[in-house]
This record gives sequence, C-alpha cells and structure tokens, in this order.
Amino acid sequence: MDPSILTNPALIVALALAAGVIAQALARHLRVPGIVLLLGTGVVLGPDLLGIIRPDAIGDTLHTLVGFAVAVILFEGGMNLDLGRLRREGRSIRRLVTWGALVTAAGGCLSAHWILRWDWRTSILFGTLVIVTGPTVITPLLRRIKVSRKLATVLEAEGVLVDAIGAILAIVALEVAISPSEEVLAFAVWDLLSRLGFGVVMGLVGGFLIALLLRYDKVIPEGMENICALSLVLALFQLSNALVPESGIIAVVMAGLAVGNVKTRALGDLREFKEQLTVMLIGMLFVLLAADVRLEQMRSLGWAGVWTVLALMFLVRPLNVLVGTIGSDLTLKEKTFLSWIAPRGIVAAAVASLFADTLAREGIPGGGELRAMVFLVIAMTVLVQGLTGGFLARLLGVQRLSNTGTVILGANDLGRAIGRILRDSGQEVVFLEANVDSTRAAEDEKFRVLFGSGLSEGLLQRAELDIRAGCIGVTPNDAVNLLFARLARKDFKVPRAWIALRRGHKSVTPKMVEEAGGSVLFGEPRNIELWTLRLERKLATVERWQRPDKTSPPREEPDAAADDPDNLLLPLVLRRGGKALPFDADSGAQKDDELYVLILDEKRSEAQNWLRVHGWAPRIAGEAAVDHGSVPEQDPATAQELER
Repeated sequence: MDPSILTNPALIVALALAAGVIAQALARHLRVPGIVLLLGTGVVLGPDLLGIIRPDAIGDTLHTLVGFAVAVILFEGGMNLDLGRLRREGRSIRRLVTWGALVTAAGGCLSAHWILRWDWRTSILFGTLVIVTGPTVITPLLRRIKVSRKLATVLEAEGVLVDAIGAILAIVALEVAISPSEEVLAFAVWDLLSRLGFGVVMGLVGGFLIALLLRYDKVIPEGMENICALSLVLALFQLSNALVPESGIIAVVMAGLAVGNVKTRALGDLREFKEQLTVMLIGMLFVLLAADVRLEQMRSLGWAGVWTVLALMFLVRPLNVLVGTIGSDLTLKEKTFLSWIAPRGIVAAAVASLFADTLAREGIPGGGELRAMVFLVIAMTVLVQGLTGGFLARLLGVQRLSNTGTVILGANDLGRAIGRILRDSGQEVVFLEANVDSTRAAEDEKFRVLFGSGLSEGLLQRAELDIRAGCIGVTPNDAVNLLFARLARKDFKVPRAWIALRRGHKSVTPKMVEEAGGSVLFGEPRNIELWTLRLERKLATVERWQRPDKTSPPREEPDAAADDPDNLLLPLVLRRGGKALPFDADSGAQKDDELYVLILDEKRSEAQNWLRVHGWAPRIAGEAAVDHGSVPEQDPATAQELER
C-alpha cells in the first residue's frame, strides 16, 4: 500500500466515521460505555500503534470539523432539556453551573499543581478544562441507570449548560495564559460575561426563528425540515463566533432549548435525525482526538496522573455538589449520587486538543501533557462511574420504580379519556404524539407528552418504556398500534400491551395482536374514529359502574332488536382491587369491579339498560356519570410518587 494514502484527509475522516460507528455498535452489544471503546479505537488506529488514522494530516481543518460537530451535539443536548423541569430544579442547576463550576476549576487547578507539580499557568488551564461533564456521556448513562426524574433533570441540564460555560471560561483562561498582561486580566471577566450574554441572546433569537420556520409547511417544504434546521444551526454557530469569538457554543445550546420547547410539526423527526447525527459525530470526534494523543505523554503522567483524577472524583466533585446544592430540596442520598456522577465528554476532549495545538504554536510547553491528562480524566471517569453508577443508584435507592406507569400512543380525545382515568387511579401516564393539536390538548391537561413518531427508538427511550407496566396503542391506524406494541414487548420488555383495532378493517386481526403478545383494547375491534369524534364534540360521557355480585345473571334477556352495543357504549378501563387496567376481552367481571365506560349521550337510557341487564349497576345510585374532562388535583403524596 502506498503510505501517502494514509495522509489523505478525506480518507482519514471517512475511516474515523466508520471506526466510530463500529465501536459504538460493539459497545452496545457489550453493554459498556461507548466512549471507552472509542478512546481505545482512536489510540489503536492512531500513529503510535497501527498508524491508520493520522489527525495531523488533516491540519487546521480538524478544528473547523470539531467546531461543527460540537455545535450539532450541543444543539441536540439543548433540545432534550424540558423547560418545565428546568424551572422546578432551577436552584440546584444554577448553583451547580456557577458556584459548583468555580469549585471544580479551583479544585482541578490545585490538584494539578500539588500532585502533578505543574506550574500555575498550566494548572489553571487544566482546572478550567475539567469543569465540563457533557451530554454525550451523561445522557446514555442516565438511559441505562434510570434514576429519578429530579436527578436526571439536574444531571442533564448541568451536562449541557456547564459544557458551554466551561468551554468559554477555558478559552478566556487560555487567552490570559498566552498574554498575561494587566490589560488582559482586567478584561477577562468582561470577556467571559459578554460572550455568555451575547451567546444566550443570539441563541434564543435564532432558536425561535428556526422553530417559527419549522412550524409552517408553506415556508419549508415537507421533507426538508431536518437539513434546513441543521444548516441554520451551523450558520448560527459560525455567525455568533464571528461577531463575538467563542460565543457560538452557548448560542447553539440556547437555540436547541428554544426549538425543543416549541411544538412544531417536524420536532419529532428533527429529534430523531439529530440523535442519529450526534451518535455519528461523537464517534468520529473521539476517534480523531484520541488518535492525536501520544502514548508517551500518557505514560509520563504516571501514578501522579491517576491520583489527580481520583482527587477530582473523591474530593473536588463532592465539594462541588455540596456548594451547588445548598438550600435545595435534594436528599442526602440524591446528593451522594450527584457527587459520584461527573464523567467528562467530547467538549473537554475538543477544547484540550485546541489548547495543545495553540500552546505549541505559541511556543509554550505543557500542551501535550495537558491534553493527555484530560483524556486520562475522560477515560477514568467514564469507565469507573459508568460501570458503577447503576450499582450505586440501586444501593442508594434513587432509581426510578420499575414496572410503573403507562405509555399511550395517541393523544387524541379517546386516548386522553383513558389517560385521565389511569392518572386518577395514581398511575403515571406519558403520551407519544406526532400531531401538534393533540399534543397541545394533552399538555393543557397537564400530561407529559413526547412529540414525535411513536415508532422512533429514541422517543421510546425518552419515554422510559423499559420501566413501564404497560403501553396502549390507540391511534386510528391499526398497523401503527401493532408495530408499537411489538417494539414495546420485544425490545423494551413491557409486561402488558393493549392495541386498538378498527371495526371492519382486516389489515390487523385479533390473532395477530395475540401473536405480538398484546390484547385487543376495548375487548374487540371498535369504531375508533366515531368514538373519538363523539368525545371531541362532547356527545359522549364517561360513567362509572360497579359489579355488585360476582354471579349476577341478567335480570332479563337482552332485547334482540336493541342497538348494537358498539353504538351505545365503549368500555374503557376496569378497576379491580384498587388497580386500573385498560379493558380487554380477558377482563372478565368480579364482585366489586368498577367499569369506566363511555356512553353516547343521546342513547344513555338504552346503554344504561344494557349495562344493568349484564349485571352492572351505577356506582352511586342515580349518579352514574362522572366528569373526566377536568384536570384533577393531585395530593402531595401522589405527586411526589409520580415524580419519582
């Protein structure tokens, strides 16, 4: 092979992309943190071993490539932040990304100076570099561990926001280190605040503009939403950097936060597209950046490097959390878990590589060792905390309860009626919906709604389907309901699945539902569209009936000429022994069972007679109707349990 081939920049990038994806696929099979294999892949393929990937051949283009990739990664991280949850945990998040970040910077600086015996300038740069944690490692870790939503919100927000803040602080520190004049020192704080402030404003304006463009199909043709959003994000990143240097990183975070919290027709597809793109870019970046680290520099750190990382993990991080959570409502166990989880990610690696190249160009020693030390921090924190996080969460009891709550595909009127009943019984209900109007209607009723395709793996992971007790497919599309149930049962091991089938349609049969491990919702195929329309037009009401006697036979034979029951009523939920489950053919009837049934108002008397004939009685004589259109108030204990 001609050796010059391995210096081809295009080939190097392509090989890094392929190697990154393969490494992450292998990591999923082995159930280990992906970054561990990515770092190992980069080192093995790098100049020190196989010599296949040579980042130095890419030249300055590498930093441009890294910048674009980081912009996409942090924009995707910002999209995943829920504004409502951020407000609830705002105090802890604000303190962790401000006072906590300063504690980490000071602790990292002192650790490097005292343990590694570095000079103050290099130690300060190291301290600013290890501030960041990052969504690239936090998000996959939380998906696997399943901690309480409060903890997940704090960790996700800290990872995204402190990445941007820490990166800008590190760049300012680098500028001061290169030119340590009194004038530069005097304006250092102003530089930091101005870049943060400009980036926030620029990002929010740009994000709302992107969301506005995505909201109307007459502006951006269908099918072009993803590439349009991507191009605008990259343009926003570079424009912000051009106007105020290094402000682009906070701008894309704020833009992602804005886009992710404004419901648009393309938000679900955009999330899925960005998640896949992020996985690809993370793999490429870690392979390229790890290949750029010299093994000799790693070895030269010796045990002093290991002790420095341990100091960050066991002393600096707990002190960070102690200062950052003063006055918060976090428990001691939750604070303990926060103190353990702080793996570093791609932003730390990218900025460390930038530092190494800049210091080398300025003739300042220590850049290579600084980069090697940061990669050692990344490797040790990801490996140790990633592998032990689940055990610690179980030990402390901060994991979310398993086999709890229900995910409903379809936030139409019929789906929301079922959701209200399940929520009234104390269950957590999460909706998956791709229709903007239905999403808003469910959110107005204070439901948690994830906007996007219910068949998207990313959306199903965000719904935490693997810890749910059941799922319901109630869209007017039988095939989609069936595919959703199959995914839930096979890939996420959901114990129960209910599938709504339309009456008169043969594309999906009850036999196919049974083979998929599901049950037919409502007991048999029903006229789903008609009942949804009746609810929408307020032509039907939910009533609550009770089974007074297990063996009560019909008091009279049903009238053969009476209307088909499907034209009178629709059984929604059966409550037995305090537990509410969607009604299906296996529900049966036992003494003291309660049946929530949807009744057509204009034929209420016929429907109620049909129920009485079949052994049911109004739960309260003369008061069968129950208003489930309003949002019920939850007592504090129930609200606290749902939060967990």
